[in-house]
Amino acid sequence: MKRKPLKIIGIVVLVIIAILIAIPLFLEGKIGDIIKSNVNKNVNATFDFEDADLSLLASFPNAEVSLNAVTLINKAPFEGDTLFAANEVSLKMGLGELFKGKGEPVGIRSLVVDGAQLNITIDEAENASYDVALESGEETAAEANTAEGSTSQGDTPQAEPSEGFQLDLQSYEISDSRIVYHDRAAGMRFEVSELQHEGSGDLSLDTSELQTMTDGLVSFEMDSTNYLDRTKVKLDALIGVDLNENKYSFLKNEALVNQLPLVFEGFVKMNDDETQEVDISFKTPSSDFKNFLAVIPEAYSKNIEDVKTTGDFVVAGNFNGIVDETHIPKFNISINSDNASFKYPDLPKSVDNINIDTKINNTTGITEDTYVNIDKLSFMIDQDRFNMTAQIKELLGNTKVNAHIDGTMNLANISKAYPVPADLDLKGLLAADITTAFDMASIEKEQYGNTDIKGQLSLKDFEYNSDDFANPIKLSTTAVTFDPNRVSLDRLEGTTGQTDFQARGTIENLLGYMFNDENVKGNFDLSSNTFALNDFMVEETETPSGEKQDGPGPDGQKSEETSNDGDKKETSGGGDAEKTSSGGDVIKIPAFLDVTINASANKVLYDNLTLTDVKGTLRIKDETATLSNLTSSIFDGKMALNGTVSTKPETPTFDMKLDMSRLKITETFKSLELFKALAPIAQVLQGTFNSDMSLSGTLTDALQPKLPSLSGTLAAEVSTEQIDESNAPLLSALDSKLDFFDLKQLNLKDLK
Repeated sequence: MKRKPLKIIGIVVLVIIAILIAIPLFLEGKIGDIIKSNVNKNVNATFDFEDADLSLLASFPNAEVSLNAVTLINKAPFEGDTLFAANEVSLKMGLGELFKGKGEPVGIRSLVVDGAQLNITIDEAENASYDVALESGEETAAEANTAEGSTSQGDTPQAEPSEGFQLDLQSYEISDSRIVYHDRAAGMRFEVSELQHEGSGDLSLDTSELQTMTDGLVSFEMDSTNYLDRTKVKLDALIGVDLNENKYSFLKNEALVNQLPLVFEGFVKMNDDETQEVDISFKTPSSDFKNFLAVIPEAYSKNIEDVKTTGDFVVAGNFNGIVDETHIPKFNISINSDNASFKYPDLPKSVDNINIDTKINNTTGITEDTYVNIDKLSFMIDQDRFNMTAQIKELLGNTKVNAHIDGTMNLANISKAYPVPADLDLKGLLAADITTAFDMASIEKEQYGNTDIKGQLSLKDFEYNSDDFANPIKLSTTAVTFDPNRVSLDRLEGTTGQTDFQARGTIENLLGYMFNDENVKGNFDLSSNTFALNDFMVEETETPSGEKQDGPGPDGQKSEETSNDGDKKETSGGGDAEKTSSGGDVIKIPAFLDVTINASANKVLYDNLTLTDVKGTLRIKDETATLSNLTSSIFDGKMALNGTVSTKPETPTFDMKLDMSRLKITETFKSLELFKALAPIAQVLQGTFNSDMSLSGTLTDALQPKLPSLSGTLAAEVSTEQIDESNAPLLSALDSKLDFFDLKQLNLKDLK
């Protein structure tokens, strides 16, 4: 009898558990329908998810609803764009919320979002993809049709109370997510990837405190310039929330930008007139010069805790003012360092006498009035020095730049004082003294006469190693003079592989190439003792999917691919569709070149050929190389060539006229596959020949003729008195078997 109450309690517990297990089976459909109905009634978009799961046991005494494969798809003017998607969205609420009647708001206590993608776009007409909320009283087209069909003539439809959610939020979490904001009208793109964010607090109160943690990689691009590229940002913030005044205050906060610590204070207030009031200040909590190294991405700054530093580095600033459709907050940011130094423990040299005095200001709240003053930026490595000053006005408008750079630098010392990437192997002595002044509007309008650049740059004993080149590039001497109209290459001497070269000339339109992707125009005199074309071939490997690996696009151009958010991104590309998965050597003529080269070389090596005393003019334009009056000696004879090679088509083409005089037959037909195919019998002839040839066809990636594609005319005059019997077994057999056939008596003089 004493055990009976325990037995009854046990039965009750089992019944309760059974009910908790059974209830979700009956309510899952209702929860899913309520959520879809509420969202789709209130947005001009299509909200959907694959399924909804309801759990009562895992979070008892609360209920948890999980939505899987959630999507919110835009309607016009962004028809079909995905505004929001997530792998899973979980909502937690009190058990009593599940039993509320139709029309009663459902209170949400916590929210968890995993694998979210939020893509916000502003188009050229300044339409916003996030503007999907329906105005009060507005209804979707589907609802209007339903209402019209269900209301008889003369009846007045009765408004029903809308089902909705009540914000009783205690905590929320966003994990492994990505946010993209792309304003095409302003030319701006902001992205946060690998986002981890969580917050906790009681948002049901009029005033509360919200504890937040944020971690992510931030990228920011403006007018095709990357100001931030996957910069690591971390923020630990205690935010005061005043819902009565719509005011959010930074109470206790610390942020990390890469490894640079910053502390914040101030507030953001949402006004009734749809403006925002901002008053925020920030600064580095200490003045240690390690703060400067912390700005540099961790992959490059390495272990800064072991770096010995002297001097200071301070970042401080503030934002304040009203934000509306025409104004941003006024701000004043200063970056200062005085006579600082740093030395990595495992590197032999230090960087000394570091001085920085930079200000970034906006005193009006007008975006275009942002300016940057770099009053001093200097440092030394050993006796090498670098100095820079610059004034940049209207940073976010018609940017105006006035800058001066001067200094000397032993490039090899950079890797001895700073942990540069392992593949960056630089050597050489650089000296520069350059002044420039320009504005972006003039450059965009191709009014390059409004730009001013002058000074000198020299580089001696330079060496550069990269996978982008078959061999190291070594420049023994380089001297360049800048003036407002052109860049003069006063002297260039260098080697790569077997090739040596010397060049002089002029470069025009350098600014147009740098800022507007225009062609580089130039005129050069190039000479060489030995010039090996194989030194300039790039090995390019294509994966089975067709993507190229290892090295840049051979033509230096950019193609477009579509990212997950629907934006187009530029990638290196181009090339011949006939490349195989095994890869191969590819020669492409750069599309950005518009140059004339007067060339001469004592010896040119191409595949297995050796040409001597080569002279001619090369014109490169529109991915086409035009050879004029190219003459050379080969096979003890003379050769003259005029023609074109174009790599602009998917399959390269050529068209040439070739004049050959007194070339040795044996060497010519032994070395050239083209002649073997045209007249294989000629391999047995000994002597010389003359030929005029007009030939066109297609080329391989290595610019070798594709024999089946050839067409043209060929006239040849053979001068020979002998036949090489060892290369003609058929003729030797005929000579031995036929009495009337005698090779020694065969007369081939003046054969045409």
